[in-house]
Amino acid sequence: MTTESMFRFDQIDVFSKTPLLGNALAVVHSADSLSTSQMEHFARWTQLSETTFLLAPETPEADYKVRIFTPEGELPFAGHPTLGSAHAWLNAGGSPADPQRIIQECGVGLIPIRKDAEMLAFRAPDLLKTGPVDEETLQVICHGLGIERSEILLHQWVDNGPGWAAVTLGSAKRVLSINPNFSLLTSVNFGIIGPHDSHQDADYEVRAFVNSLDIPEDPVTGSLAAGIAQWFSREGLTEKSYTIAQGQKLQRQGRIHISEENGEIWVGGVSTRCISGTLQL
Repeated sequence: MTTESMFRFDQIDVFSKTPLLGNALAVVHSADSLSTSQMEHFARWTQLSETTFLLAPETPEADYKVRIFTPEGELPFAGHPTLGSAHAWLNAGGSPADPQRIIQECGVGLIPIRKDAEMLAFRAPDLLKTGPVDEETLQVICHGLGIERSEILLHQWVDNGPGWAAVTLGSAKRVLSINPNFSLLTSVNFGIIGPHDSHQDADYEVRAFVNSLDIPEDPVTGSLAAGIAQWFSREGLTEKSYTIAQGQKLQRQGRIHISEENGEIWVGGVSTRCISGTLQL
């Protein structure tokens, strides 16, 4: 066994104060010597929604570079891998050039990340696709969810990398009541969102379906939350600060915190390291 085949490895739970109730992320440190094929194989082996590999940055502004893989392939950006990778990098002794902000390099460019008390928050990247969702795609969504077209109140493409579409339903209760037919949802990555009653600890409930990437339902999804937040902000649909709950149907209790400051959307959450050790490849 050569030293080049030994890598520090962490498994981080993202978007939950309590371990095992958020979205798990595998993080491999100092992975520059790994090939793309090795990264793909390891991501398939972990069978988590995402696995990340921390690399030396290629641009002088960045503190590190990250590559993000699902079991089915590489993503240019994703939310919980961004926060979980930053958490792991800091815990491993990473020190940002700017004490106030970490700069992550990834497939969509540079992503600023800041520390807010116990949370990390990333600035939502620019959307790659916006505008109303086409009727053909909406019919696929309705068919797969088993809902009437009239139940979709608003809809929008909110793609920042994974290809997201988003639709609003009348309530969080309706969002949670749906039992999708995943075999009918292989052609679109999308989320559904509905408002909670005022007595809840979150303002909205979200569910994310990513069957095209072999993730029928994602536990807690920062990239989707970021895209929805940009849509809602642009249309004036919500307050400047609010909390999204996600994962209840998967026995998780994810909480995503959204804030808008000076025209920028920040997406934050708490992360916890659950596993730390050594990977041998």
